[in-house]
Amino acid sequence: MKIRNGFKMRQICGENILTPEGIGQVNFNKLISMNATAAFLWNALQDKDFTVQDMKELLLSEYEVDEPTAARDAQTLADQWTEAGLLE
Repeated sequence: MKIRNGFKMRQICGENILTPEGIGQVNFNKLISMNATAAFLWNALQDKDFTVQDMKELLLSEYEVDEPTAARDAQTLADQWTEAGLLE
């Protein structure tokens, strides 16, 4: 997997908001708010090919979380990003 080009993480009113870049990309119905953990993964995975396993390993290295929870959360987030069209 790889994060699709054309999106930028911005801090708006204290929230992590993923916005499309370029006027042709703008669709205000598609703005995505990310919690701190999702934003951490987004920033760590920019411009890299990665797997759900890589996401899980990042969660384990950054947070005090058990492996089954990290695996479940990584898969859930990858599924959400795929459904939102954020991954190639």
